[in-house]
Amino acid sequence: MAEEQQEKHGEFEREPVPVSKTKGLKAFVGMYAGEHCAGTELMIGPLFVAAGVSAFDVLGGLFLGNLLAVLSWMFLCAPIAVRARLTLYYQLEKICGRSLVTIYNIVNGIMFCFLAGSMITVSATALGVWFHFPMPGLNDLMPNSVGWVLAVLAVGAVISVVAAWGYDMVSKVANIAAPWMVLVFLGFGIIGLRQFIEVTGAEVNSLGSLWELCQTSIWKGGEPLPGQVKFTFWHVTFFAWFCNMAMHVGMSDLSVFRFAKKSWHGIAAASGMYVGHFMAWLAASILYALQLHLDPSNTDVLPGPLAYRAAGVAGLICVIVAGWTTANPTIYRAGLAFQAIVPKVSRFKVTIFTGLLATLAGMFPAIAMRLLGFVAIYGLILMPMGAVVFTDFWIFPKLGLKQFYAEHRKLTFNWAAAIAWVATLAICVGLNKTGKPQFQIFFVALPGWFLASALYIVVSKLTQKGAEA
Repeated sequence: MAEEQQEKHGEFEREPVPVSKTKGLKAFVGMYAGEHCAGTELMIGPLFVAAGVSAFDVLGGLFLGNLLAVLSWMFLCAPIAVRARLTLYYQLEKICGRSLVTIYNIVNGIMFCFLAGSMITVSATALGVWFHFPMPGLNDLMPNSVGWVLAVLAVGAVISVVAAWGYDMVSKVANIAAPWMVLVFLGFGIIGLRQFIEVTGAEVNSLGSLWELCQTSIWKGGEPLPGQVKFTFWHVTFFAWFCNMAMHVGMSDLSVFRFAKKSWHGIAAASGMYVGHFMAWLAASILYALQLHLDPSNTDVLPGPLAYRAAGVAGLICVIVAGWTTANPTIYRAGLAFQAIVPKVSRFKVTIFTGLLATLAGMFPAIAMRLLGFVAIYGLILMPMGAVVFTDFWIFPKLGLKQFYAEHRKLTFNWAAAIAWVATLAICVGLNKTGKPQFQIFFVALPGWFLASALYIVVSKLTQKGAEA
């Protein structure tokens, strides 16, 4: 039954992707540009301004952090993906055993649903401008109107159906929408700068005068808005690097790059990082800084009104489509996670159910309004299993340890992987709870990755030696 479903939908959830089904670089460039030049950029960009970041810190931090993210996709994730050509979830099942990977898949799928929900939230703010229903503010946690709930339901239904049709449909939608969205986001930045120059009366006739405007009016530094964490150069760098930690360091994009012809196709992530996580974040932060300049009491972070003020109806359409193209692959990934738990149920049905969960999450604005902290937490939770996959694939053969140990020993629960995951999270959370600046949620994941790798090696040596004795 499972094999028939794989053949029907072409997703190869429990077997390697055949070479005949692999895709060229173009498919991944479009997908990453579409996914990461998205509606959530209109949430994250403004939150940098709310965090009191300075011009140098945001520009320098985004350049370095996005470079590190691209390198992580290229050298950590993609090489394993094109060699094994398995989904993360099936590969983990071979390493961890069915019972442990079921727990992981539930956690993974839920976190992806929350993330996709924040993207649905973004798209719904555009409908709020059109239909004039009340929308949530920066510190709102619950839905605040029937119109808001209905808008989220409508957007979520469309996104779920597209994601359920599989990777081919997700890739096609992204490739169609990405070029137009990129131009609109660029327009946001140019229009925002022009409006800033008009309202401030500044003379901008050189790079020096433009830089002065950025330092004094847009990214001014200083104290963050109430309830926000103060961001420095290192906050921006680590956030840009690790906001997609679950995908590259955490290895979730094994499920995407298993379709790549070559491992260097991981460079496609640069289209998302530098178009979306650089240009689009900066453009969105310009719009929000302008909003605060015009009315310091208006701290609402609502992508719909921000885009409409800058580009009218085209801006609203961009917000809807951008949220759509980002949520599509996210729901697709979550669907794969849940489908791995119930392999006899078709991926289409599972993904529709996943989309409903994401839509329900999108009704609650708390996730979107706390997006900087949420993506750091969600990446941290999934990161240790990425370290387990990397170590099992590359390091174990060099140490004489058995790869895919659960499959080899027919185990349903690999204690080495479980201890590496849970102990790493416990230590990272414990460090964060000390309240020391160097242990903020944005910084603990990097040492955590090395800790998870070391724990997995040490416990595997003990358990494998004991099993063979």
